[in-house]
Formats: sequence, structure tokens, C-alpha cells
Amino acid sequence: MTKKKGNFNSPIAPLPEPEQIDAAGVLQSYLDGEIDLICVLGPTASGKTRYAVQLAREFNRLCRDGAGNLPGQNAPAAEIISADSRQFYRGMDIGTGKDLEEYEEIPYHLIDICPAGYRYNIYQYQQDFEKVYADLRERHRIPILCGGSGLYIKAAVEAYFSTTAQKLKVYYIGTLVSREERVRRIDRRLDARLEEGMVEEIRGLLDSGIAAEDLIYYGLEYKYVTLYVTGELTYDEMRTQLAHEIHRFAKRQMTWFRSLEKQGTLIHWTQI
Repeated sequence: MTKKKGNFNSPIAPLPEPEQIDAAGVLQSYLDGEIDLICVLGPTASGKTRYAVQLAREFNRLCRDGAGNLPGQNAPAAEIISADSRQFYRGMDIGTGKDLEEYEEIPYHLIDICPAGYRYNIYQYQQDFEKVYADLRERHRIPILCGGSGLYIKAAVEAYFSTTAQKLKVYYIGTLVSREERVRRIDRRLDARLEEGMVEEIRGLLDSGIAAEDLIYYGLEYKYVTLYVTGELTYDEMRTQLAHEIHRFAKRQMTWFRSLEKQGTLIHWTQI
């Protein structure tokens, strides 16, 4: 039997249609108990953190102006919970793109909670998420989950390791950029991180006693820069291969999010 060849000229799936997010409407839905959590998701370099921070500030403004009766309105009403699988680790800052300066006055959680070299897992994340989430609800804060690690988002909202927690009612917001713009952003960001000292950061982690295989385990920047520092790749090989893998990773993320939609999850995509 002759094997049928794949259609390499098949059209690329269209991007979802963007919409304007009504922050006041989302806030009111949360205050009315229609949703339990706001989740900002999207592929790498799509501006998730920036958007989540802007949304938190808008919620804070609306609360100060009288939208809702949350106690403690002098404090930030909204706080951000990270769902980034590599920002948990201390000392892994440039390579994971923590960009902590973006948060400014907005409190954040589940960043810098483990030492570099540790292998944090989804089960631990769900437990930690539940503790943070319960604390925010007890303090009458608005939780915004933010990240691109799909399995961690799923663990947080579906509580599939827990026998007592309920599946949360989530309002999903997806940060949308064109494929061409995403490629440009990834390339610019990678070059900026290399200039900012990503190689020196990873060399310092290795010098501190963290094994090369432990950094390689984290993938992407930590894999390829470690291979460069240990002499297994040239600088140009590292830069080229790393950029290629980040582009592939972003595509896989977007595919995963679109698969959620096929399973019935409503994601409100917005252009930023």
C-alpha cells in the first residue's frame, strides 16, 4: 500500500477574533459570584503579565470609585497568582522573564518560591495555589491567575489532585498577537535577554553548585545557554537553536489553548 503524503500546503488555522474586554463587567461578575477567578493566558511574548497588571489596576480603580463594596479598598483589590512553570525558582530571573518591575504596586504570588535546581511539580503547585487562592478570598481580594503553562492553569482551576476543592468558575482572557508579531517579539526579547546578562546568570547558577543537568531539565533558555556555557554549543549555535525552540514552544502553547476551546472552554481573546 502506498502511504499517502501529507498536505504541506494546507492553510494555517486562523487566529481567533479579538474582542474588547469590559473590565467593569468582569469585575461585577466576580462580585456577584458568577465567576471565581480571572485567568489571563496566552503564548510566550504575547504580553500576559503586562495585561494582567493593567487589568488589576483597572479593577483597583473601579473599586476605589465605588464599583463593589470590597473591604480594605485602600489596599490593592486585585492580586496576581503566577502560573508560569519556571518563575517559581529563585535566581532564574532573566531566563524566565520575571520582569518583576512590571508589577510595581500590584502584589504577586508563587514567584521565587523554590531554589534553583529544585524540581517543583504540578501536584505541589496545586496545593500552593489553593492556599494562596483561599487567602485572597479570605482577605476579599480579586485573584487573577496569569501564565502560559497550560497544565498548571488546568491544575489550578480543575483541582484534579484534590478530593475537597471544587472546580472554579473562570473567566479566561487570552492575549492575542499575530504570528508575525509574535516571531518579532520573541527574537527581540531573546537578544535583549542575552544583552542583559542571561549567559552570566546561568554561569553563576552553575558556579553556585547547581548541576548542568538540573538546569537543562528546565528547557529552553536554561537548556541551550547551559550547553553553550559547558562548551557543547557555540554562541551562534545556541542563539539559533534557542530561538527556533522558543518559536516552536509558542506555537505549541497556542495549539493547547485552542484545544481548550474545542473542548468547550470560552476564551475571550483580546489584542494588546
